[in-house]
Amino acid sequence: MGSTMKVSPELFARVKEWIKPYDTEATRQEYRDGKFPRADKVQDLDKRYRWDLFYGTEAWRCIWLGSEQLKDSHLDTMLRRIVSPLNSDTEITR
Repeated sequence: MGSTMKVSPELFARVKEWIKPYDTEATRQEYRDGKFPRADKVQDLDKRYRWDLFYGTEAWRCIWLGSEQLKDSHLDTMLRRIVSPLNSDTEITR
């Protein structure tokens, strides 16, 4: 992971806490099984999963409607550090 995050540690911690309750084994399995809207169109399952988690929380409102205006690439770097890949049982960041 060579990319540097342009996200404050405080925002990172808040987003991680918002996402944590939704990143369950049951939800992860639904995505692995393709049981989510427009699954047939997905090219990058891990990216779709982490962004769906992001949009399912208050995090997106905080970032896009609040004072934290970040580029998608910075947000994706943060999300990759929060949400482990679907084929992995270990978290990237704790």
